[in-house]
Amino acid sequence: MWTEADKSLELNHGTKNLSRFPSLFPERVSPRILTRNQTAEGGDDSNATHDSFTDSEAEIEETIKPTVLFDSRRSQPAQKQKRPFSGEESSRYPSSIMGDVGIHIGGGKHTLPKDFVCPITTHIFDDPVTLETGQTYERSAIQEWLDRGNSTCPITRQTLHTGTVLPKTNYVLKRLIASWKEQNPGSDYSPYGGVRAASEPKFGPSIHFSSPNSVISQATIDATMSELRLAITDLCTSEVLGDSEMAVLRIERCWQEANADSEMMAMLSKPPVINGFVETMFNSADTKVLRSIVFLLTEFGSRDDNVIKTLKRVDSDVECFVELFKKGLSEALVLVHLLKPAAKSLVDMDIVDYLLEVLDDDADDNVPKMYTTAKTAAVILLGQILRSSYEATITEILRSILSAKVIEKVISSLEAERVEEKTAAVSILLRCMLEDGKCRNVISSKAKLAGVLEIFVEVNDDEQFEIVHFLSELVKMNRRNLNEQILHILKEEGTFSTMHSLLTYLQNTPQTQSPIVAGLVLQLDLLDEPRKMSIYREEAMDALISCLRNSESPVTQISAAETVLALQGRFSYSGKSLSRAILLKRAGLDKTYRAFMRRDQRHHNVSADPQDTMEEEKAADDWEKRVAFVLVSHEFGLLFEALAEGLDNTNEDLYSICLMTASWLVHMLSILPDMGIVGAARVCLLKRFVSIFKTQKNTENRVLSMIALNTFIRDPEGLHDLSLHMKDILKGLRELKKSSVMAFEMLKVFSEEHDTSADLWNHQELCQEDCSENGEVLAITCFRGIFFSGHSDGTIKVWANKGSKIQIIQEVREHTKPVTSLAILQSSDKLYSGSLDRTVRVWSVEEDGIHFEQVEEMKDQINSLVVANSMACYIPQGAGVKVHSWNGSSKFLNQNKYAKCLALVQGKLYCGCQDSSIQEIDLVTGTMGNIQNRSKNLIKRAYPIYALEVHDGLIYAAGSSFDGSIVKIWSTSNYNLVGSLASTMEVRTMAVSSELIYLGCKGGTVEVWCKTKYNKVETLQTSSTAKIHCLALDPNQDMLLIGTSDGRIQTWALS
Repeated sequence: MWTEADKSLELNHGTKNLSRFPSLFPERVSPRILTRNQTAEGGDDSNATHDSFTDSEAEIEETIKPTVLFDSRRSQPAQKQKRPFSGEESSRYPSSIMGDVGIHIGGGKHTLPKDFVCPITTHIFDDPVTLETGQTYERSAIQEWLDRGNSTCPITRQTLHTGTVLPKTNYVLKRLIASWKEQNPGSDYSPYGGVRAASEPKFGPSIHFSSPNSVISQATIDATMSELRLAITDLCTSEVLGDSEMAVLRIERCWQEANADSEMMAMLSKPPVINGFVETMFNSADTKVLRSIVFLLTEFGSRDDNVIKTLKRVDSDVECFVELFKKGLSEALVLVHLLKPAAKSLVDMDIVDYLLEVLDDDADDNVPKMYTTAKTAAVILLGQILRSSYEATITEILRSILSAKVIEKVISSLEAERVEEKTAAVSILLRCMLEDGKCRNVISSKAKLAGVLEIFVEVNDDEQFEIVHFLSELVKMNRRNLNEQILHILKEEGTFSTMHSLLTYLQNTPQTQSPIVAGLVLQLDLLDEPRKMSIYREEAMDALISCLRNSESPVTQISAAETVLALQGRFSYSGKSLSRAILLKRAGLDKTYRAFMRRDQRHHNVSADPQDTMEEEKAADDWEKRVAFVLVSHEFGLLFEALAEGLDNTNEDLYSICLMTASWLVHMLSILPDMGIVGAARVCLLKRFVSIFKTQKNTENRVLSMIALNTFIRDPEGLHDLSLHMKDILKGLRELKKSSVMAFEMLKVFSEEHDTSADLWNHQELCQEDCSENGEVLAITCFRGIFFSGHSDGTIKVWANKGSKIQIIQEVREHTKPVTSLAILQSSDKLYSGSLDRTVRVWSVEEDGIHFEQVEEMKDQINSLVVANSMACYIPQGAGVKVHSWNGSSKFLNQNKYAKCLALVQGKLYCGCQDSSIQEIDLVTGTMGNIQNRSKNLIKRAYPIYALEVHDGLIYAAGSSFDGSIVKIWSTSNYNLVGSLASTMEVRTMAVSSELIYLGCKGGTVEVWCKTKYNKVETLQTSSTAKIHCLALDPNQDMLLIGTSDGRIQTWALS
């Protein structure tokens, strides 16, 4: 805003060059031309007035004129630039502008000079008195004015130093009046300054006085009107800028004193007068004058649309008002709002940042009372811009709004008196939530929604939809209890029934808008427990399903599907739906969910209280069940038919949303009480889910379909239908079992439901690699998809998994004798190789192979090796077990036993011995426990333990059968025997997966046993002559590698 020292604007400096305006507008007509035109129209009679004055009288008139006129600034040399008018205005200007305000100028017939009329009584002078201020009044009128205690001049408001003593009569003026009356004997004078011929009809005054018996009241109003006419004349005709500026100030004072009188409004709203204001504004540099012009134009424009039309005829007017606003004249913003310029032009004029400054500024000092405030105008204009601009422009503006932190000021506009401001605030806040969802938490905590509900029935259809969309977005917070509190407010507050208003709107709204309206109606209806019948629910569900099946409008279908999915009621802090993450979490892929929630909380700098989280989770579960019950039970599962059609659609967005929605609702059928709807869902969706599970390459989409299949396999008819696709489903479940707990559980269900396991566990040989030139294959292990094999000539080979085969990528030979053991320490990406050359070599594992790091010299041959972070345990040539620390020290354990195999898990060493005993040794404390004691038999034959595996808290021990059990299974916690596998084969090696047990036998075969049922499911024949030395599984447990005594490596896979 301007300071006292700065009285000028950058817009104007004295005068303004208007050459930039269109030349098609004619120039303003000066008073002299007006007089000439009126003379021409009046013919010869126009000279009557001039002829009536003598030369001496003319000289006297020139002498007294400075005392009669309002302001001495008329004599200033500054001239106003001419402002162009429209063709319509100029065509009527010469003949009508002065007639419009009731003043006659020049020398036309019967014209009464304005100096002959008292400004108080508006009657011709009888006893004129000229005061020290230069103003002349009727003696009786000014005397009564002073007697009432006034001490100022009625027109100039200057203090009168002479008190109540009046000067002598102005006889010069009195003689002039008498002379004029003699020259015009057939005329009567008008009480408003004009004169009529005797034959003209007379009209009384149109102003109604509040106190007709009071001479002063009537005189004061008449004086105001008289002064207004004089000011309008100066404004419209004077070429002296100072005169026009003073006229503006006088008009403003008259306007405020008359309290917006209707007759005064009619006078001031004429196009020539309005253009006079604008011309003065273009040329003036006086802040006070500019403020007055803006104030007056705003007052006129708010009352008369014709004023706005006049101002909008020249585009530069709007630009000038915007520039005034940007320079600090905040009142100009109200006028800009009245003019309603196009949103694009406002953006082009860079007004947005200035609008934000208005919203951020609480100071309204020195701003005159206008029909609305600058803040209100700023909100309305921002709303207009956001509704009409391009997407890129809207995004930039919204970011400015959010970064400027003025959103709370916009929220307060929801309580404004003007409907237009409320709807603009709704529009702004809606787009802010869509741009940055975290602001909905601020809005929900501060917004008073009663005012929004009140105007819903008053506004147009587009504004009604914005209100519904705004309320729908508002209840997408991450706290279910808060969402329901807002829903209760919407349902219970307001003069009108919110439910009824929304239902009426839903029944008449276009389909493109129906889903959002229906979603809000449904949420409000579900605040109460689901009832048997609800007209609101039925209408909302019918609308959603109708929109979902509207194949002619994919946009409508997507909106309907999104609305149904959002009804689940789970959202992030930023308002994004958590439906997908929640479903993946339920399938066992909770890493995705946890990572998403951590990112969301870290991004928004929020933390959740555990107690609040539990309460919110319970509320969310209750809401989800309530919503799902209503959705699936409507028309006996009609929604599933619509979702099935969406899954057949080629639109990727629609397909993805329908997949999530269908998976969620089918999953909820396994949680809700049995309503007999599973069959309807199965008929509509089962084949589609099977197809997705078989063909989709996207893992998450396959998991979503698996969630639905998990519901169907628990239904006897569904399980029967799925048996037709058993092999494909099992293949997919095996691929997902490592990452999804649900896939593992489904495999168990299939296993329990089928006695024959041929369909469940079917292996196929993929390839066979001949390594006989390196001798026997004594050891195999796997790490991160890379296989390592140890050979009897001391060679270590590195193999890459190429899908259906393995390919050698490296071959090293650092050992001088057979490599008997390979062990992986996953915590350090190290491979340890043990050999009969009495060394353990350490290798770093890289993508391109292994790299030698160091060698550890041992005193004994290495027959079986297991490693930990600080030590290695191995079986020497004789009895006992050696423990070698990487710092060089070693110790001897279990010296009385001949160990055949080892397993090391969490600091505990398990030893399988020659005498069929099994020991558990705590390497920290040195304590030892017996899991299985030595076997006793009459012929004293040994039954050694050749293989040990520890898996999921169970010990699997395999060897020769002496009691009909080839493998015994023990619990690590209490050493109890929990199961066994019956076979007559002699096992030399073993591998255990999550579902299967692989036994490598002496006769060249591999037996495959079910881990849960303890039954043999398959036998793999590798060779009729070779022995099985070693087995290994890949990380996904889908590929089995077999090392044989004839130097071959075979690869088998589940098919």
